[in-house]
Amino acid sequence: MSTSRKQDLVYGFGNTGLSIARYLSRQQSPAIYIDSRATPPGVAALKQIQPAAEILVGPPDPNVLTRVNRIIVSPGISDDDAFLVAARAAGIEIVSDIELFVEQATAPFVAITGSNGKSTVTTLLTKMCEAAGLTAHAGANLGTPALDLLAAETPDLFVLELSSFQLQRTRHLPARIAVLLNISADHLDWHRDEAEYREAKYRILNEASAVVINRTDAESRNRVTAEQTCRSFALNEPRRQNYGLTEHDGETFLSRGDERLLPTSKIALVGVHNQENALAALATGDVLGLPMPAMLSVLESFAGLPHRMQRVRRWHDVDFINDSKATNVAAAIAAVSSVGGPVVLIAGGQGKGGDFSAFAAAVHDKLRAAVLIGEDADVIAGAFANKTNILHADSLGAAVSLAAREAQSGDTVLLAPACASFDQFANYMQRGIAFCDAVEALR
Repeated sequence: MSTSRKQDLVYGFGNTGLSIARYLSRQQSPAIYIDSRATPPGVAALKQIQPAAEILVGPPDPNVLTRVNRIIVSPGISDDDAFLVAARAAGIEIVSDIELFVEQATAPFVAITGSNGKSTVTTLLTKMCEAAGLTAHAGANLGTPALDLLAAETPDLFVLELSSFQLQRTRHLPARIAVLLNISADHLDWHRDEAEYREAKYRILNEASAVVINRTDAESRNRVTAEQTCRSFALNEPRRQNYGLTEHDGETFLSRGDERLLPTSKIALVGVHNQENALAALATGDVLGLPMPAMLSVLESFAGLPHRMQRVRRWHDVDFINDSKATNVAAAIAAVSSVGGPVVLIAGGQGKGGDFSAFAAAVHDKLRAAVLIGEDADVIAGAFANKTNILHADSLGAAVSLAAREAQSGDTVLLAPACASFDQFANYMQRGIAFCDAVEALR
């Protein structure tokens, strides 16, 4: 069969896979659709989008590769997947949906990544653009898949949240601004090792016209080129046009150089880690030329996304906070650290190779108890042994009940799992909703 008759192959029927199908339908481009699961979700939706498409489910037959020119793969599928290994051996190109987005986008885009905080910064920047009178459409790893953004009217700016999975498979990323918030060990169940994970994150900087980096990360600083405009942020005192914190008359301010911009007490978002997110958004908006009053108004009004330090209820003088999005150790440490007073922690799930000894060392002195759930509960319990009172629950609802009984007046019950949710839930959002429902049911 000639190369000219070969087709694209879309691997994976999740949200990204369906968005690829919609994109290829708009392009009137035929493709083969494969999902390795026997009964994957999305088959009915896919048939509606591409009624005439060849759709295959179950373990894929490598012989299909003889009919394939390129594989467009969903981000959650590992590079070690046997079908992808066979495709690479056959010399077949493997790309992400972001690669297709870059080929077709006609408006500039900001690309944002980091182990933690990227959804918050993506949302802050989008709202800052809107407050300044620009149209900005956000998506990719957050909300709307990247290729679906292309179906709407072209905005002034796209704001893309990108995961390490997406970055690893994207070769060409000429962002107007690349934002690298932070890097801590995560997704070590997907990446071969931490070095590969970090390298995927750093790729975001390579082709950007301008970069916004956390100046506490030496490697980020080393990767900035002389041709790139650069702004930095961190929770320390900034120099010149960069962003950080300054003190004046006993009060802490978000600042640009020595210019005080806003007292941190006026930020609607909760926690020191969100001060850092605010600084990153300000630095990015500055490079875009957004007016400072518009940006600061967003910081004073935007209280956060669901499942990210979300205050659910105060019951019997105990606060209940949902931080289900804290899916790694660094995020969970930030969550516990941002809460005043003793904490009854609910944690657990799929650990993704996280270092729970570092988690225990960082937070144990703030805990009244830890209620553990999920697949890696015993691993976490081992790390916290002899450091706090440990309880086990067989469900999140039971964990909420146990935590409520353990908590005393003035305490906080905090869901900060430090783990992925997939052992018990479809995603972190479903886990967060289950937590909120259990809290509201307390009587």
